[in-house]
Amino acid sequence: MDIVVCIKQVPDTTQEIKIDPKTNTLIREGVKSIINPFDMYAIEESVRLKEKYSGKVTVISMGPPQAEEALREAISLGCDEAILITDKTLAGSDTFVTSYVLACAIQKLKNYDLIICGKQASDGDTAQVGPGVSAHLDIPQVTYVKKIEEIKEGIARFQRMTEEGYEVIEVFLPALITVVKEINEPRLASLKGLIRAKQININRWTRKDLNLLPEDIGLKGSPTQVIKIFTPSRRLGGEILQGEVDQIIERLVEVLKREL
Repeated sequence: MDIVVCIKQVPDTTQEIKIDPKTNTLIREGVKSIINPFDMYAIEESVRLKEKYSGKVTVISMGPPQAEEALREAISLGCDEAILITDKTLAGSDTFVTSYVLACAIQKLKNYDLIICGKQASDGDTAQVGPGVSAHLDIPQVTYVKKIEEIKEGIARFQRMTEEGYEVIEVFLPALITVVKEINEPRLASLKGLIRAKQININRWTRKDLNLLPEDIGLKGSPTQVIKIFTPSRRLGGEILQGEVDQIIERLVEVLKREL
């Protein structure tokens, strides 16, 4: 089984995060970065599948050169190969462009049975990249997977978490899933894994390797852009409505009309 894991290096949220006022993008230089927490569960699940069904796990990330650290950590946890998509023209890419670039990289690999992503990234919280990759590749997707029940004869069955419980969904492979933290408990890197991660060659692909046009990627190619980032002003006070239900409703309608 050939498995692809898409991961993202994100700023450590325990540190101060700064925004570039000109581009409205994160300033990553000088900020400690980590693997997106939800992607750790994707890495763990991919390695478990490899151990159960045999095969290969390829981990892919799009980001600046420093994202190589995240890929090496993924290798130390059991992934087999790593690819870093890095190019200055990719800076500022929104979720649409990011998913498009990742999909192009996966197409370049040719052989893949299952793509695994974390349910969302901690720095954006959009949960759009995973589904976007599946849309660009035109393959089935199952989001918020809490358990992989079975993979057999080109068909996979998953438990998909919902607010009320879970759904059982079967799809044909190749497919893409996004996973939640309930799916497993990530392992720690072994000494053997750490040594291998230090020695392995990380493949680096640029836009030219993927035949991407500058106008289709980065800020230029992104259909959505951040116009302004600011901290909302803090609102003090408030009003607690008391009395009978009818009185509270009447008062609430008055307040809403006044505010609107």
